[in-house]
Amino acid sequence: MSIPATLWFAGMVGLLVLLDFLSRAGMWHERIWLVPPFAATLSILVLLPQSSIAQPIPVIFGSTLGAGLGSVAACLVHGPLYAGCMAVVVLVFLDWLRIYHPPGIALSMYPLLLRPGPLFSVEVVLPFMLTAVVSAAVLSRTINSWPEYPRPLELEQRKT
Repeated sequence: MSIPATLWFAGMVGLLVLLDFLSRAGMWHERIWLVPPFAATLSILVLLPQSSIAQPIPVIFGSTLGAGLGSVAACLVHGPLYAGCMAVVVLVFLDWLRIYHPPGIALSMYPLLLRPGPLFSVEVVLPFMLTAVVSAAVLSRTINSWPEYPRPLELEQRKT
């Protein structure tokens, strides 16, 4: 892994730590920002940028949809049993939609276990995923040692 990629990863995690600290200190919107599946997404973007699970549509929509379904379910139920069931449902659903992103499965469980609020998917997950994807794409075009991201559309069209 290149030094710029490591610094980007550290900077993105640092941003989450800062937002989480400001939120807990009452200086920012009260949200949970330091979410473990976010680090998993960042590592996928850095280490597997050409894989299907790293492409913008699965990252953004797979994660947001997974968290959204978990948030909707958390309005009715919560606990480990429901979180496990939600993981299975989201696994099948994201695969069916062809937007499978593994951290999206974990994000579907998160609201059922920790109850971050009904808007967690649109207030926390969506902005973070957009930031991660856009910044990785920009760095891919500006830093020579950064791997090409996202994968060119021609590759996708040839596979189908």
